[in-house]
Amino acid sequence: MSHVVSINVGLPADVAWRGKVVRTAVWKRPVNSRVMARRLNLDGDGQGDLAGHGGVHRAVMVYQIASYRYWEQVLDRQLAEYGMFGENLTVDGLPDDEVCIGDRYRIGGALFEVSQPRVTCYRVGIRMDEPRMPSLLVSHRRPGFYFRVIEEGEIGAGDEIVRVEQGREKLTVAEVDALLYLPGHPEDRLRRASSEPSLSPGWKQSFDAMLANTGKLPGNAGLAPVLPDVAWSGFRRLKVAKVIKESDEVTSLLLAAMEPPNLAPPLAGAFVVLRLARTGTDAPLTRSYSISNVGEDGMYRVSVKRGTGDGSRYIHDNVQAGDVLDVSAPRGSFHLQAGDQPTVFLSAGIGITPVLGMLHQLVADGAAVHRDVYWIYGARNGSEHPFAAEVRRLLSALPRVHTLVAYSQPRPEDQLGRDFDAAERISASTIQRLGVPTTAQFYLCGPAGFMSALIADLNGIGVPSGNIHTETFGSEASITPGIAATPARQPHAPAGVQGHGPTVSFSRSGLAPPWSDTYASLLDFAEACDVPVRWSCRTGVCHTCETALIAGRVRYDPEPIDAPASGNVLICCARPEGDIELDL
Repeated sequence: MSHVVSINVGLPADVAWRGKVVRTAVWKRPVNSRVMARRLNLDGDGQGDLAGHGGVHRAVMVYQIASYRYWEQVLDRQLAEYGMFGENLTVDGLPDDEVCIGDRYRIGGALFEVSQPRVTCYRVGIRMDEPRMPSLLVSHRRPGFYFRVIEEGEIGAGDEIVRVEQGREKLTVAEVDALLYLPGHPEDRLRRASSEPSLSPGWKQSFDAMLANTGKLPGNAGLAPVLPDVAWSGFRRLKVAKVIKESDEVTSLLLAAMEPPNLAPPLAGAFVVLRLARTGTDAPLTRSYSISNVGEDGMYRVSVKRGTGDGSRYIHDNVQAGDVLDVSAPRGSFHLQAGDQPTVFLSAGIGITPVLGMLHQLVADGAAVHRDVYWIYGARNGSEHPFAAEVRRLLSALPRVHTLVAYSQPRPEDQLGRDFDAAERISASTIQRLGVPTTAQFYLCGPAGFMSALIADLNGIGVPSGNIHTETFGSEASITPGIAATPARQPHAPAGVQGHGPTVSFSRSGLAPPWSDTYASLLDFAEACDVPVRWSCRTGVCHTCETALIAGRVRYDPEPIDAPASGNVLICCARPEGDIELDL
C-alpha cells in the first residue's frame, strides 16, 4: 500500500545565486506534526514565484522515494533529507509512469486530484546543486506531479494513500510530461491530453496550440510560437527603390530585390533587421523595423520615426533612393490569429507600422467580411499622424469597421470630426466607449508607457491575457523568474578583459561585443552585458529563452530536449560558431 513518507514545507526566502538574489521556497524541510492541506497549499508552506508555482492547480507537490534512490545512483551521491526536489509529499509508491492525470487519492482527512506534471525550472537545480537537474527530470521521465486539493483535511507522515477514482483519459504523468517536452507529439495522444478535464488550464492550452500546429510547422508550439521558415538566412542586399516622407517625423523606405528571387509577401506584422554600414567606422549598425505593408509590388516598406538613436538618424539623414542595404528576412511572432473573432488594432505613434501591415492583409485577403474590425490610434496631433489617408482608404474597404483616432494635443488646424475623433489619450474608457467586446483579439503596439497602461486597462475590464498580442520596439521585457529586481542598466560590453571570439550582435539592444569562452552560454553572455533576456529552466527544456537567430550558426551543449522553431535558437544552452546576430 502506498503511503506518505514525509511532509515537507518551506516559506519563501532570499538565496544568493551567481551574483543574484533569488526569492524561492524550493527548500522544503520535513515536519513531524500533522498539517492541514488547504486549497492553495499546506499550512506552513508557500511559494516564492506564484507565476510558475502554487495556486489551485499546483497546491501540493509530490515526489517518490523510489526516485530518490534512482537519482542517488545516477548522480553518485547520497540524498540526505526529504524535500530536496521541492516536494511537499515524499511518498512510497505513486510512480510517474503509473499515476494518471485526474486520479483522485484519499490521504488522511483530505482528498487530492492529480492536476499536472512538475513545471521544471532552474530552482530545483539550485536546491540539488546540479544545474542539469531540470533537464534530467524530463529526459529521465521522473518529473513528479502536482495535486489540487478537492477536500481540505489533515494529513501526516505514515498516512496511507488510497486511489478512489481514476482519470478519464488514463494518461500517466510521465506520458503527459513527455508529450509536452520531449520530441514526438502524436496527434491522438495530444487530443486525449487536451480533452482530459482534470488537466490544469496552462498545460491544456499548450496541447491545444500543438494540435493547431499538427503537421504544419517545425518547433514546439506548446512552448513557443512557431512560424514558417524564413525566406533567407543572414542578410540579403536589397535596393532602396524609394524614400517617402510620411509625416514631419516619419520616413519610409521601399526595399526591392536586386536580383531573383523576388521578395515574397511577409506575414503581416513581421519585422526585418537592417544592417547599416556607416562610413568612417568598421562597426555597422543593426536595427529592427516593422514592415508596414504586405509586400505589394514586390517591395517591403519599413517606416522609421526620427529619434535620438543612431539608426533612425542615419536613415533620415543618409539613406537615399538607389542605396543598397543589408536586410534580414522577415521574422516575428506578432501576427493575426485565424478566425472571425472581432479584431482590435490599438496603436500610438510609430507603433502604427505593424498593425498597418495587418490592416493591409485583411483588405488584401478579403478576410474581414464576417469580422468586426476596430481601429484605435493615438497621436499628439496631425503633424505626427502618418498614413492617415492610407488608413482611411483601407478602412473604407471593410464592411464592419469601427474607428477612433485620438489626439492628445491637437493643433488649432486639426479639425475634430475630420482629422481626429477625440482629444484624449487612449485608455480603457476609450475602448469601452467604442463598444469593443472583451472577447475580441487585441493587437497592441506603441511606446512602452502606452503599452503597459493599456495591457493593465484591458485586463481590468476582463480581456483575457491570451487575447492580447503585443509588439515591442527595442528590447522585450525580461523574464527572470524569482530574481530580485535591480536597477535597470543600459546594455554594455561585459566587464573585465574583453573576449577575442566571434562578434555577438544584439540587434534590439544595439550592442555587438566579441564573445569570450569564459561564458557557458549565450544567455550567460547576454546577462553579463545587461541585455534583457527571458528564461526559466536554463537547460534547454522550457523554450522560454527561444530567440530568433538572424544570422550565423550556434552549437549546443547540452543539446535541447526538443528543437526550437525554424530560424530560432535556445540561448540557454548555445554558443556561437562564428559571428552571429540575435533578436535581443
